[in-house]
Amino acid sequence: MPGFNDVFDSIFTDTFFNDRLTTRVPAANISETEDHYHVELAAPGLKKEEFKLNLDRNVLNVAVEQGNQNNQGGKNYSKREYSYNSWVRSFTLPDSANAESIEATYTDGVLKIDIAKREEAKIVRRQIEIK
Repeated sequence: MPGFNDVFDSIFTDTFFNDRLTTRVPAANISETEDHYHVELAAPGLKKEEFKLNLDRNVLNVAVEQGNQNNQGGKNYSKREYSYNSWVRSFTLPDSANAESIEATYTDGVLKIDIAKREEAKIVRRQIEIK
């Protein structure tokens, strides 16, 4: 009998190994509460405007395109270095996810995505009376 984590991992599929620039792609934590799925990506040093989130059917794509110019205060350099970092992470949402209710925040270098569960997928808890 598979454990909860095995089942959860198989439902909430992550295409991490198929993503571009795997070595530069931020690590993710995925967790679940009664009402939501939670995805956290460690992506320090970015601005929230650099993130692009979109949902294509049941696949949530998180992308960043960032261009940096290393230019120190108008000095006359014989060499300039540009770095351009872009990456995409894709997560296949489980059927129990509510695609209409996804919220994202970026605070202290962590992108947090909260995905609501459909009403019928929420864990039902109630007190049972002993007769």
